[in-house]
This record gives sequence, structure tokens and C-alpha cells, in this order.
Amino acid sequence: MSDRRRKKISIAVDGPAGSGKSTVARRIAVELGLLYIDTGAMYRGITLKALRQGISLHNEAALARLAKETSLEFREMPDGSHHLFMDGEDVSEEIRSMPVNDGVSLVAAVKEVRAALVEKQQNLGARGGVVMDGRDIGTVVLPQAEWKFFLTASPQERARRRWRELKAKGLDVSLAEIEANIANRDEIDSTRKVNPLRPAADALFLDTTEMSIEEVVDWIKKKVGEDKTNVL
Repeated sequence: MSDRRRKKISIAVDGPAGSGKSTVARRIAVELGLLYIDTGAMYRGITLKALRQGISLHNEAALARLAKETSLEFREMPDGSHHLFMDGEDVSEEIRSMPVNDGVSLVAAVKEVRAALVEKQQNLGARGGVVMDGRDIGTVVLPQAEWKFFLTASPQERARRRWRELKAKGLDVSLAEIEANIANRDEIDSTRKVNPLRPAADALFLDTTEMSIEEVVDWIKKKVGEDKTNVL
């Protein structure tokens, strides 16, 4: 086990939808030998379960019950990827569907849902040695993280990234539809009363509009490597 793992450093990566935070966080975890936890997938799992059960995404009491009762577990697959298992079912693909995209910010804005999932996330990150991404990791979930990054990009670029991602999965969606979805999610995420999207006071801010994933990963690795207490 590497020194990094023994020292249990934690890295928080926050940012709006389409900023590349999940892809970057996943790469950073692999390259630094840390555990990757996709908190956004957890909110997506609750959204998917609500849609399956015909529960209104405005029914806060029912959503809170789902968040408390649902088992959410990340498992490492043979190829090294981490899949979300909801009540024992691998839902990693289904949670990326457009209906879930359209509804997840509503679910994530519910105070009781956030409380239940933040508790689960904090339990997962309690021992350190994790890279966790989301919208309130550095401010709420892991305020003690050694490293906090806030990634963003222009709304147009974020929409294009999400559109290419969904097209690659064979989903027939228009760029205009994705742009509208991104704008709606930005509005909900940044104005919600409970733990709104915002950078931690000590987060390092990076606009990735003109950067590739590789460039962003290298930038974060360089920053982490500058701290001599966290390198080999």
C-alpha cells in the first residue's frame, strides 16, 4: 500500500453539471491509489428509484423515506471502474438517462434527502484515502479534506461535453435539450436553500473550458505533489 494511502489524504472535487469533475475525480483516484466515491450517483440512484415507483419528485416526505431506506454501495469491477449498486442492483447505466438528468437536482434540493445521503457519504469518507466529487463536498461532506478543488467551464462547453457523452452511449438527445437541462440544474443547484453549489473558501478554482481531461488531471496532480507531506 502506498504512503498516500497510509496517510489517508482526502480530495474533494466540486463543480456544476458538465464541468468534468466526475471524470477527473475518477482518474485522480486511480492514479493516486485512492478510493473514488461519486456522490452525484447516489442522488441519481434515489431519483431513479422514485421514478420507477411513480413517486412525485415534489413529494419531499416520500423522497426522504427512499433516501433513508435505500442501500447504496460502490463496488469495484474487474476493469477497475466503480459501479453503483442500489439495493443490490447495478444501476450505473440507468442513472445517466435523461429522465434522471432532468429530475436529480429537484431530489438533491430536498433537505431530508441531503441529510440522509451526506451521512452515508461521510461514513464512506471517514477513514480518508478518498477522492469524492459532487457539489458540496468541500463545504459540507468533507470540510476536513486536505485538498479541495472547484472545477467549472462555460455553460456552452459543459453542454457540449454532456451531449457528446450521451451520444457516445447511443442516446438520441439534442444539444439544445442538454443546454436547457444544464441551465435548469445550475439554477436549482446554486439557489437551493440547503447546501447550495459554491466553492469552499479554501478550494482551488479552475476553469476547464479550454482544457482537456488530461490537462486538468495533470494540474491537480501537480498541486497535490507540491505538498511534500503527501508525496512519496
